[in-house]
Amino acid sequence: MSLLRVGVLGCASIAWRKMLPALTGHPGVAVVALASRAPEKAARFTARFGGEAVTGYDRLLARGDLDAVYLPLPAALHAEWVERALEAGVHVLAEKPLATTAKDAEHLVALAAERRLALFENFMFRCHSQHAAVREAVATGAIGTVRSLTAEFTIPAPAPGDMRYDPEVGGGALLDIGVYPVRTALDFLGEDGDVAGATLNVDARLGVDVGGSAVLTGPAGRTAHVTFGMRHGYRSRYELTGEQGRITALWAYTPPAGHAPVIRIESGTGIEERTLPPDDQFAAVVRRFVSRVRDGAPSDLEGRAIVAQAGLVDRIRQRAVLLPDPGCQADRASPPAGSGRPGSARPKPTVISNHGSASYAGPPTVRAR
Repeated sequence: MSLLRVGVLGCASIAWRKMLPALTGHPGVAVVALASRAPEKAARFTARFGGEAVTGYDRLLARGDLDAVYLPLPAALHAEWVERALEAGVHVLAEKPLATTAKDAEHLVALAAERRLALFENFMFRCHSQHAAVREAVATGAIGTVRSLTAEFTIPAPAPGDMRYDPEVGGGALLDIGVYPVRTALDFLGEDGDVAGATLNVDARLGVDVGGSAVLTGPAGRTAHVTFGMRHGYRSRYELTGEQGRITALWAYTPPAGHAPVIRIESGTGIEERTLPPDDQFAAVVRRFVSRVRDGAPSDLEGRAIVAQAGLVDRIRQRAVLLPDPGCQADRASPPAGSGRPGSARPKPTVISNHGSASYAGPPTVRAR
């Protein structure tokens, strides 16, 4: 069988550290071109991973030797370049979030279906075998009927200048980090999950959310509490609570490929910790993508799940109570505008009206046509 010829739209850190090693390590994939707006960056990537360096994303899509593209651009650029890639007739593996709004996500999923092309949202953690082990334990009744979920993903503060601090490119904790526990909740609650309440901690100077939480509900009466942030101690876990106990995935979202994950099962008979074989979730998502393109193997990384996820994120943003960043003295102590004291006119985060309450408008969808 011929190789799946892949082009890369954007030279992001996750591509360098994780996805390009996974793509080039798959025996059925050939990375034939990498595009950047900066020629020197494309050249640096191709020097390590092979392929042709291309200046400009449109030039890469104009090539006639691609079957698929991997797209690790900033979130606000996803909708435009996913659409252009689908219109160019190639399959797409896009970094999460696939789009910054449910409207864009729905359009892109419909376009992919119309063109009979694979469109994956790269929630690679879902391909790790530890989550199948959790589902199996639940299915065999290890904790009885599951009633609730808590999911947490928090990281230390990125360096100054990191794109996650830039609202113009889709920065903020919700879109970059919160989408992981939200996706876990979606798996647990189903595609009809809704938002009972939410908070977002906003750094008013930067205009981005740096943390938050949400209580989500499902039609069967189950609930989920998700927490996320990017000025926090590291936390990456979720816990399912049932009538007879609980199951915890202790390193849920970013386990290294060589790590042997542990799931903890607590019940009336005691505590069991199951150590599972190591797994590489980046290699696993590449395998799934190749299987989908080559063999039509169905995947829950595409289709309706993408739209449901984007809808939940939209509703969290719309319904969130805005709070200051607890670690930012300026947000807590700045005097009111017009008080005459230095610094009194500090910038405010963008807000929109939502049924009479203020809520975070979130990042724009950037279209540079």
